[in-house]
Amino acid sequence: MFSGLTDGISRGIESAGAGLSGTLFDTTLRLGVTGLSRAGKTVFITALVANLLNRGRMPQLRAAVQGRIQAVYLQPQPDLTLPRFDYEAHLAALTGNQPRWPASTRAISELRLSFRVQPAGFLSSWRGPHTLHLDIVDYPGEWLLDLALLDDSYEAWSEATLARLEKRAEAAAYLALARAEDGALPVDEAKLRHLAEAFTAYLTAARDLGRVDVTPGRFLLPGDLAGSPVLTFAPLPKPALSPRVSLWREMERRYDAYKSKVVRPFFQDHFARLDRQVVLMDVLGAIHQGPKAVEDLRRTMAEVLEAFRPGRNSWLSSLFGARRVERILFAATKADHLHHEQHPALTAITASLLAEAKHRADFSGARTEAMSLASLRATVEEVVPRDGLEVPAVRGTLLATGKPALMYPGALPSDPARLLSPAREGAEAWLDADYHLMTFAPARLTLKPGEGPPHIRLDRAVEFLIGDQL
Repeated sequence: MFSGLTDGISRGIESAGAGLSGTLFDTTLRLGVTGLSRAGKTVFITALVANLLNRGRMPQLRAAVQGRIQAVYLQPQPDLTLPRFDYEAHLAALTGNQPRWPASTRAISELRLSFRVQPAGFLSSWRGPHTLHLDIVDYPGEWLLDLALLDDSYEAWSEATLARLEKRAEAAAYLALARAEDGALPVDEAKLRHLAEAFTAYLTAARDLGRVDVTPGRFLLPGDLAGSPVLTFAPLPKPALSPRVSLWREMERRYDAYKSKVVRPFFQDHFARLDRQVVLMDVLGAIHQGPKAVEDLRRTMAEVLEAFRPGRNSWLSSLFGARRVERILFAATKADHLHHEQHPALTAITASLLAEAKHRADFSGARTEAMSLASLRATVEEVVPRDGLEVPAVRGTLLATGKPALMYPGALPSDPARLLSPAREGAEAWLDADYHLMTFAPARLTLKPGEGPPHIRLDRAVEFLIGDQL
């Protein structure tokens, strides 16, 4: 009887110790994933999770190669107020008999992926496996761009926005409306709605053209705020006089409410709690559109990086909730639209787009990296004869027609300045090259047991983002 009692006490102590150890050594990382226009955010998250659950295609993830990842499993997300990222439905869309690109997510969502990992080095001899909880927070890129509004007054935002719109053909209708308006006139709700609807029409057209600086983002993704006063404003020239009940003052009031009621809560509740971040960019799409699109992307990326409050987290900052983003990956997607010989050029162009902002982040202690990748490979590489030369190309299935097609988009320059310099100078078109892109459908997959979907450098992206915690 005494022996049974002591055995029970011993087992209880061991269980309590194991539980305490597990609690002490568990780690939680919040990884934010966002993408600018048409960058493939939903596909990235789906392919990321699929390749972490089945790691046969992850040779650059060191913990996987070393066999230290014992298990990876999906768990309910910790924030019960957020929708769950619909991983299973998106994976089914990509891997079915008739694969298709999944629909874009239009609001914030979350997914928790937990790892059981054996420590590396001398720790492995005395410490058991630890648990890493990776909370993947998916949010629209338009919401990220809104963070820059927090430091702008309505007057400054209006002036900068109207100046930018003057250079865009799709903004002509709204500009004519705004320039003809007298902001000193009394408030007229019908006029407010008309201006806001016209400005939203411009934002929609700009997004459809692949523009990346489409703010305020909630005008495009209003959700339950549709039609509310907080989304019923637009940029206007400041009149010489602006009485308190004038149209211009009411626009200013609603702009300030948008910042305080929409943008700031997102920052405080979600964005400010991130540890690591991925920003996906369609760099190839911008190059295809021309120099002005490349310059828009460069300027937007500089603003984005400032919003991240980059820097190194300490235990003290974590304790008091003042978290900073430690690692930021800027990824140029759709690398499978190029032969691998051109991938270094795409990566170099992406890094050059971020150069100015990266220096500030590095100085503050954050780690940033630029990379070219394909979350899901939709093409195969070929070398074809053209004008007596061997040309590296890719072959895939056209999204619009379902027919196979061979694509050579043009040779990217090895020196990024050949693109960035004319972009900064406001050139209308590339002088010595022409870049063409096709849109491919996902290929039908046949996966072996233990393999995730085919990709390009997704394993390197994961190693950079969370490898230090595995």
